[in-house]
Amino acid sequence: MSGWEDFSGSYRKGEVSFLLRRLPQEGFVDVAEKEALIQSGRRHYSQMLSPESMPSERYMRLFDEACRANNARMARDCLRLARLIAARPLHRLALVSLARAGTPVGVVVARLLRELFGRDAVHYSVSIVRDRGIDAAALRHILAHGHQPDSIVFLDGWTGKGVIARELASSVEVFNVRHGTHIDPGLHVLSDLAGAAACAASCDDYLIPSSILNATVSGLVSRTVMSEDMRADDFHGCVFYEQFAQADRSQVFADELVGLALALAQSDTLPRAEPIDAAAARERSQTYIGAAMRRYGVADVNLVKPGIGEATRVLLRRVPRLVVLRDPGATEVAHLAVLAEEKQVPVEIDPHLPYHAVSLIRSASDG
Repeated sequence: MSGWEDFSGSYRKGEVSFLLRRLPQEGFVDVAEKEALIQSGRRHYSQMLSPESMPSERYMRLFDEACRANNARMARDCLRLARLIAARPLHRLALVSLARAGTPVGVVVARLLRELFGRDAVHYSVSIVRDRGIDAAALRHILAHGHQPDSIVFLDGWTGKGVIARELASSVEVFNVRHGTHIDPGLHVLSDLAGAAACAASCDDYLIPSSILNATVSGLVSRTVMSEDMRADDFHGCVFYEQFAQADRSQVFADELVGLALALAQSDTLPRAEPIDAAAARERSQTYIGAAMRRYGVADVNLVKPGIGEATRVLLRRVPRLVVLRDPGATEVAHLAVLAEEKQVPVEIDPHLPYHAVSLIRSASDG
């Protein structure tokens, strides 16, 4: 594949192969300009990147607190996914995480499959883009490297409204028709707020620590981008932020989760997973989204981002209009309060919110 080399970002070799083209750190678009271009329809969000910066010391303290409070739960949920995936009959598995929120999950689950369940698990991280689909060149690469279609397992961190889960399903269906394959498009996640995943460890809106950082917890890799010079066989692109190495937590974070999960498995105290009520999660999501659009006068569903993970993404890389919190004193949203303060974003309290947090993106028509 043109412009691609087997690289693992800041992870150790063997932890992940990013099937992404490394692009130069140039041509960035600032957040406000990007938002105007997206909402006017002049450019698709996947065609632009805004520059990232290293998180502040204050923010990193919040990340450390989030890890202390939630890593055990995240490790437990990674272990649950690994056990479910290990039940597949094929010995050699190709874990395909969706870059980049899915990347830390894929690193951990792949290691658990190898170290705990004795499975041959290879981990790739690939791009998927709303309205554009999964990176078909990356899927062809995986199949060309000896993986059977039914060995592929897709992983992500969470669902918000279920947009990416549906995008995955529709684009993999197109891929299967075009290539005569039978890849299962089902998405495996830690938390399925939308009731849209094929497999989930939970439907709860809890603080997944990796959701509150960008590149420095995802192998120093940027959000993926479809550069304008892409050819048919090119992978989607990314920027590699080597200059953030001193602040990088990617490998340390994954190692800690693996250690916690292995200890939990060895202690034989892993509680039985309660059945996931995807239908209830789906109903909750649809009801809230509709009510929020009416309440806040939002015409575009893409401007409503429910759940901690999605709310955080808005504050980190979009132009936020409002942050809604169920309990402003909850530790799960401490980082959102800091980001809202730093970016001077209004915060509304709604004790009846079905999630810990929701962010609204500012509409271009708001000026």
